Amino acid sequence: MNDMITAKEVRCMGDDGTNYGIISTREAQSTADDLGLDLVLIAPDGKPPVAKIMDYGKFKYQQEKKKKEAKKKQKVIEVKEIKLSVKIAENDVNYKVKHAIEFLEAGKHVKFRVFLKGREMAHPEAGVEVLKRVWPMIEEIGVMDKQPKLEGRYVNMYVVPKNEHHKN
Repeated sequence: MNDMITAKEVRCMGDDGTNYGIISTREAQSTADDLGLDLVLIAPDGKPPVAKIMDYGKFKYQQEKKKKEAKKKQKVIEVKEIKLSVKIAENDVNYKVKHAIEFLEAGKHVKFRVFLKGREMAHPEAGVEVLKRVWPMIEEIGVMDKQPKLEGRYVNMYVVPKNEHHKN
């Protein structure tokens, strides 16, 4: 920007679309100063490099504004985690599945985790069995995004709402 530009000559353009052609950097800088604007290098790899005469502060402000707009339009996906254990009772499973169904109906993603304690680590398939017991209860409203899989001390299964999955 401005005096930091080291190229001898630049292809210069104005903010209003005026094309100054290939001129010396010094000449481009003086033109920018006369207009009360900044000389900004747009394409430094070009032959010759491309510079634009513009209000840099205004340019930065508009870039920030665009970023904020894009961020507003993003959809945040909430992931709810439901923890189970290998020795979980049937009514506890039903209670946790009821909550999972509420989360899925609200459009949230659900991650089921079975924690393996002590010697249960020797038989991770027991955790997979618990998740396979849970799956039939939620398959009407959910889509299994990730199959039950051992990750560290947990066996995880990821479920997304059915209606959201069909949109993609």
